[in-house]
Amino acid sequence: MEPNPQQSQHQPRKIILDCDPGHDDAVALLLAHGNPDIELLAVTTVVGNQTLEKVTRNALAVGTIAGITGVPFAAGCPRPLVRSIETAPDIHGESGMDGPALPESTIELDPRHAVDLIIDTVMAHEPGTVTLVPTAGLTNIALAARKEPRIVERVKEVVLMGGGYHVGNWSAVAEFNIIIDPEAAHIVFNEKWPVVMVGLDLTHQALATPDVVAKIAAIGTTPAKFVTELMDFFAHTYKDAQGFDYPPVHDPCAVAYVIDPSIVSTRKVPVNIELQGTLTLGMTVADFRAPAPADCHTSVAVDLDHARFWDLVTDALVRIGEPGTGDHKDNGTASDVEPGRSAHLTAGGVK
Repeated sequence: MEPNPQQSQHQPRKIILDCDPGHDDAVALLLAHGNPDIELLAVTTVVGNQTLEKVTRNALAVGTIAGITGVPFAAGCPRPLVRSIETAPDIHGESGMDGPALPESTIELDPRHAVDLIIDTVMAHEPGTVTLVPTAGLTNIALAARKEPRIVERVKEVVLMGGGYHVGNWSAVAEFNIIIDPEAAHIVFNEKWPVVMVGLDLTHQALATPDVVAKIAAIGTTPAKFVTELMDFFAHTYKDAQGFDYPPVHDPCAVAYVIDPSIVSTRKVPVNIELQGTLTLGMTVADFRAPAPADCHTSVAVDLDHARFWDLVTDALVRIGEPGTGDHKDNGTASDVEPGRSAHLTAGGVK
């Protein structure tokens, strides 16, 4: 499909993507990079789908595939605040992003810890202009709020992929990103910044159906081929592990909400995190018993416009084009690839 020729009439929305790639995190990063309404300020990683070392390598590989330059990548917390590390190899494989062959990245990690990069970035921009988009456990975000409390009033909102108001996946009632560090989630949900929970109730609607995968494959570029290979592996693991006919692609739903909130309908409702239940640890408890109070700062995602969501993803891949060849679409963001220039920073290791 051809990208929409109309340019946005407003300033791109500034985001920090905090992630643990992860197949769906990779798609979220590609969407954030390729959409003209997003200015990707930073990419930070945290333990989750796999160890910090693995997910950081994966993030750098996706950045290389997408031709991302001028955006800092930083590694964050190697373990949850309190609990032992729990990863998801049955969904994402031993590498955290099994399926496609990953390139050796030429992107150098920022020397700062991800928590410090988050704080520095928020504090360097005008209040109310930076949105945090965590698509992993909330360890980095919680520590940033504790280390520099002033970011809470400066952040525009936190749009996170995690939880579910009626659905769980790692237990009967808890979602993976929340249950792996429920104490961090408790901190994030109980700060006074606006929180939009894009949970399983919504993301289970974001299925990568065969027609969606075919449209992506038809683009024919290296990033598009990478996504189809991701979806092929993801489809098999979700079928085996959770019985899905087509895989739900969770994380880009949070980015899609930031791009165009009309694609994701939400409902304001108080949400808190269960920390002690024998059967309910990590549950995102949404209280629907009465209309939300006027000071309610949490919302949950309810319904997804499936077609418009996947159009955003496909459009972003068209705009990214073939990095390094000059065959790309100008998306008007700070993360543009210069014509004829491949992504090239210097190689770095996990801090």
